[in-house]
Parts: sequence; C-alpha cells; structure tokens
Amino acid sequence: MGTTQSALEQALQRLAPLHMELLNESHMHAVPPGSESHFKLVIVSQEFEGLNAVKRHQAVYRTLGDLMQQIHALALHTYSPAEWQARSGAPDSPDCMGGSKTDR
Repeated sequence: MGTTQSALEQALQRLAPLHMELLNESHMHAVPPGSESHFKLVIVSQEFEGLNAVKRHQAVYRTLGDLMQQIHALALHTYSPAEWQARSGAPDSPDCMGGSKTDR
C-alpha cells in the first residue's frame, strides 16, 4: 500500500466507518505502474443515515479535503449500516474506456 492510499484511509477514519474498503484501481487505467491515481471506496457509516448520495459524497470530499488534489478519480459507494446489511457488496468497477495522453 502506498503513501497516498494510507493518507486517504487515515483521513476517512473521521467518518467512523463500520466497514471500509479503499481499493487502488490505478492498474486498470492508462497510468504508469505503481500509480496511486484511481481509487474505489466502499464505506459504511452511521454518518450517512438519512443523507442522499450527493450529501454522502460531499461528506467524503470534505473529510478528504486537500487529499483529493493527489488523485485523479475516486469511485464512491457509500452506505448506511442498514443499506449495507441488505446488500451483498458493492458493484464491480467497469473497465477503463479512456486512454492517456501518450496514446495520441
């Protein structure tokens, strides 16, 4: 695990997650090996109870603050405890459809 991922995980603890998975999906994109630019976050928190998706995402962005400047993409899957209990997990991420500047 790299330093960016560790910093993100540490900051997200402020949301008191009951469950959290932060997956570095950079390898699925057109970036150099070892990059920490694309992440998928699955997070379950009581903080999300009664909030719509936009408010939940805003809470995550607020919590991460300036760390958001260090990454290119963050796929968010935010759940209340009741929602998480009713699910069988988060959806799979789609394959990258874009390229990189070097592909031109």
